[in-house]
Amino acid sequence: MAVAREGSVLVVGGGVAGLQASLDLAEGGFQVYLVDEAPAVGGKMAMLGRVFPTNECSLCTLSPKLAAVAHHPGITAITGARVAAVEGKAGRFTVRVRQEDRGVDLDRCKACGDCAAVCPVEAPDSFNAGLANRKAIYQLYPQAYPKGYAIDAAVCLECGACETVCPSGAITRGVGRDIELRVGAIILSPGLEPFDPGGLAHLGYGRCKNVMTSLEFERVLSIGGPSQGRLVRPSDGMVPRRIAWIQCVGSRNPAIGRGYCSTVCCLGAVKAALSAGEQVQGSLERVILLRDLRGYAKGHYRYIERARRAGVRFVYAGVSGLRELGDGSVEVRYSLEDGTVVNEVFDLVVLSVGLGPSDSARRLAEIAGVELDRFGFCKTQPFRTTAASRPGIFAAGSFSGPKDIPDAVTSGSAAAGAAAALLSGSRGRQSPVDPAAERDVDGLPPRVGVFVCRCGTNIGGVVDVSRVVEAVSGEPGVALAKEVKYACAEDSLDLMREAVEEHGLNRIVVAACSPRSHKLVFEETLRKAGLNRYLCEMANIRDQVAWVHADEPAAATSKAISLVRGAIARACGLTAVRDLCDPVVPVALVVGGGASGMEAALGIAEQGFEVHVVERSGELGGRAGQMVVTPGGDDVTEFLEDLIKKIKSHPLVHLHLNSRVRTVDGHVGNFRTTLDSGREIQHGVAVLATGAREIAWQGYLHGKHPAVMTLDRLEAAVECPPHDTVFIQCVGSRNAERPYCSRSCCSRAVAAAIRLRKRHPGNRVFVLYRDMNTYGLDEERYRQARELGVVFIRYRLGEEPVVEDAGSGRVKIRVIDHILGAPLELEAGRVVLAVAAEASAAGRDMARLMKVPCDADGFFLEAQHMLRPVDFAAAGVFMCGEGQGPKRLEESVLQGQAVAGRAGAILAKGFVRTRGVWAVVDDKRCAACLTCVRFCPFNVPVLAGNAVHIEPVQCQGCGICMAECPNEAISLNGYKREQLTVLVRILLSGEADHDCCLSRES
Repeated sequence: MAVAREGSVLVVGGGVAGLQASLDLAEGGFQVYLVDEAPAVGGKMAMLGRVFPTNECSLCTLSPKLAAVAHHPGITAITGARVAAVEGKAGRFTVRVRQEDRGVDLDRCKACGDCAAVCPVEAPDSFNAGLANRKAIYQLYPQAYPKGYAIDAAVCLECGACETVCPSGAITRGVGRDIELRVGAIILSPGLEPFDPGGLAHLGYGRCKNVMTSLEFERVLSIGGPSQGRLVRPSDGMVPRRIAWIQCVGSRNPAIGRGYCSTVCCLGAVKAALSAGEQVQGSLERVILLRDLRGYAKGHYRYIERARRAGVRFVYAGVSGLRELGDGSVEVRYSLEDGTVVNEVFDLVVLSVGLGPSDSARRLAEIAGVELDRFGFCKTQPFRTTAASRPGIFAAGSFSGPKDIPDAVTSGSAAAGAAAALLSGSRGRQSPVDPAAERDVDGLPPRVGVFVCRCGTNIGGVVDVSRVVEAVSGEPGVALAKEVKYACAEDSLDLMREAVEEHGLNRIVVAACSPRSHKLVFEETLRKAGLNRYLCEMANIRDQVAWVHADEPAAATSKAISLVRGAIARACGLTAVRDLCDPVVPVALVVGGGASGMEAALGIAEQGFEVHVVERSGELGGRAGQMVVTPGGDDVTEFLEDLIKKIKSHPLVHLHLNSRVRTVDGHVGNFRTTLDSGREIQHGVAVLATGAREIAWQGYLHGKHPAVMTLDRLEAAVECPPHDTVFIQCVGSRNAERPYCSRSCCSRAVAAAIRLRKRHPGNRVFVLYRDMNTYGLDEERYRQARELGVVFIRYRLGEEPVVEDAGSGRVKIRVIDHILGAPLELEAGRVVLAVAAEASAAGRDMARLMKVPCDADGFFLEAQHMLRPVDFAAAGVFMCGEGQGPKRLEESVLQGQAVAGRAGAILAKGFVRTRGVWAVVDDKRCAACLTCVRFCPFNVPVLAGNAVHIEPVQCQGCGICMAECPNEAISLNGYKREQLTVLVRILLSGEADHDCCLSRES
């Protein structure tokens, strides 16, 4: 008799990957226990100042995710805790968690800070990388969840001062406790720790006062950091005018046991250099000393070019030593590629330190019984990069190897999908929120609560927030105006909920950052306070004021007052809007039968849902079918054969080969797709896995000489005759026409070069490259190739190699040697071109049919680059594989697994709630002119009889149709003309209009 599996999951590690896994599982109906050693979740992302390649505030990006975890009924956070024991097997684990005494009762703590104000003890603040001190009783960071304070027992004097002043009696000294959890699966996401460069004496860390690590520099730039975002050097508080970044400190260094690439350091330095330039007034020279400039992912190459245009200097060099001068500046001695030795003086030097597993992560692995590799990363199975060695335990984030934020998020979703498939029969079900719980305030006089956010110095450093609060407190309809430090922080959200009840508020205005990222957070807060979520308005005084008027604080404050007054006026006219709640058809459609699409389909089917796979060709496999092995040596042929067998034999998977999608209609929860065969498929979610293709390259004698071939063709070849071989990288990519990296080419070329050298050691192999993007653990193969005698020659953009016919079936290659600076001539029997990948025509066709966007390069455009990397903005539509952007096969497979997790959560939930903001057509005024049909970017309006019809669930609420309709026959729920007219009138006049503010026309 089968033993029932637990319907709960333990997630260990509250970084961004752990947060994503927790939310996906909770949304899919599982109970989640989120355990973290720190007193609050957020991980390393919470410590960053900004994120690349968007340069957005890191905490502003992360805060909505923190709020979602805090408010989800299916997630229980257990902080200040560690896993002590794991027993049992997949489906039924018993886990003992040891939670240390926090010293503060979270249910009572109001996060007022009175305790910290009187605490006499100071200790180094690890969240600020030790650059500042905190009290013995402290809050990890202002936006932290849980929001309450914690006592550092190691430094506390037990003087009782905090107990004396605490207004709620929250100080509760005690002992720790053991918690026993019964879970069906475990996800390990302990994150990484930065390398301590103190042991590398030649780099001067700890000896030179103005040498700091990249994480320390992040905290200096952060608005919540020790200098409130003001860039100063540690020794004397002086603003630096010359800064150098030294790359690969503690990575790509086998001598210290860290032979891998930490993946994020190059773009981290680019981000830091750009951010420093934005935050320092006056001249600033920025130099990045590097070995390779690794910008491999979507948007990276454009980001690097942006830095070049901003004056950032990239120097390929090896640093031999640092010396502190009398004025605190630092002399850096480095060698260029041609051997020239340079001594250059800087005001500040930043060491871009590598990342690696922490000691606590190693202990966690030992307790959980999972194997680690020689670097301390979790060993995973081929093409199952979330599956640890112990069944039922999964790795997420950088536990299996260094990752950037989007890839960490993807792995979190993939681990959640794997856990959901394991426990599919044990998940619970959720019920829609009862709208009757909302208090009806339509028709009542407006009582508006205004909350103006300082956002540290992000807003408060420019805008006089106190003056804004004072100026708007007397506006018509305003019952409360209040300043908050961080509006998105848990304590501020609680304050808003309490203010609604205490002051009888029936609308709120939040003046903070972008409503695109945060409005949903405040709407949900209002809903939990018993009001309709759409009675919330925002004024964007960060992007539209503080960021664009940083040098004009008085004018910025005046503009902020006007924007908040306008938001108040519009809020007074808001009326309740109802969300739609529809059932979900528990079926998925996957378009594309490559490796990523098949993984998505199988992952969804293993959760118990029916899946239709539509493939244009007559066979499954896609581009992966041309590969024999991965760069890491995993057997692609065996993997594909096994995957195809599982797909074909799974009772819930239906294959449609030699088929194309003809039409798509409907919305999340209820799509209707018609194939060219006439078959109609009704489904709740859709996955686009349409892949990419090699460009049709005409240069380098390709197609004209038998010795010239593409990397795809070489990989597909069964036999490789012995020839001297020259690989040419970046063929058709990383240029003006295709300003992106094709991501997999370097790793594949290095792996192919290794195979050729091993099979034919008497033949020479050359790789002509611009930057070797062998990031992560692939760096080890790059080193192995050099040890085997593969010769790597760097060429510059604009100095591309020249390939000519040498006769006798051979070719001649001329290139400028990067070390000698002189022309070099090679002769070879084979030239292999790493040509660029481009989006497939099928992808563009499906984007048009599904009404989803593509980016400037033709790849699918994500809803949010950092935290929603496999979602389209259109609900219920997902992407995976190379249709989203070029990537390695293992990464495509991981995205397919991630999509399975996210799509499965929607199907399992059983219902879908659609935002109430949609366009409504007045049939009596509609002239059927089709203006809205032509202008709608989502192709939602359709002619139905004598008037246009707009399906509410499909409508994205952009308002373009409303603006363009010549008869004013279209209105947008929550954005009526009268409401917008009031807003514009106030902004233009600069004064409040009492009559229009107090009108509540609908």
